[in-house]
Amino acid sequence: PRDCGFRRRVTLDWDSMVSVGRVARAHGNRGCVIIDPDTDFPDERFCAGNTLYVRRGSEVAGLFVRDVRFHRGRPIVAFEEVSTMDDAEALASVDLRVPAGTLGSLPDGSYYHHELIGCDVETVDGATVGVVTAVEGDDGAHRLIVEGEAGEIHLPLVTAICVRVDPAKRVIIIDPPDGLLALNPTRVARRSD
Repeated sequence: PRDCGFRRRVTLDWDSMVSVGRVARAHGNRGCVIIDPDTDFPDERFCAGNTLYVRRGSEVAGLFVRDVRFHRGRPIVAFEEVSTMDDAEALASVDLRVPAGTLGSLPDGSYYHHELIGCDVETVDGATVGVVTAVEGDDGAHRLIVEGEAGEIHLPLVTAICVRVDPAKRVIIIDPPDGLLALNPTRVARRSD
């Protein structure tokens, strides 16, 4: 991908930043892009005046949101640093991130996805289930994607099942109903003979 002449060069740790979306494609011929948001707060993340960050090689660059409008729940963004269709096309599939410190606090019992990814999942009896690799869903219907020995398991992120969520200790304790863990692995674990 070519450098689009980004002016806001910053020194940030890309790996500690939080993904808020991905550029889907260019839109129109004036440098706008359509974003696939990866946030529960798209109106806040993609509002005019905000800076979003992209990585080009080892460099992290800021993109200033000049204008935004929404179409079918997806933001169409005009960045100050992107003025042509070629520049916008060069951003296709680029991850957009923000520093974790810019995230607002959430109500008790609510968590950002990045806080849950990487947490160990165990049952109330102490059995290891696996590690959270993703959080999917929206509008209050979220599920944890857990990679364990039996394969990928989808667990509803509800208090009746996830009885203790402790992102600081990187652990989630679950009390699954009978059969839930056996019901939905997506692939069978490999045998080690």
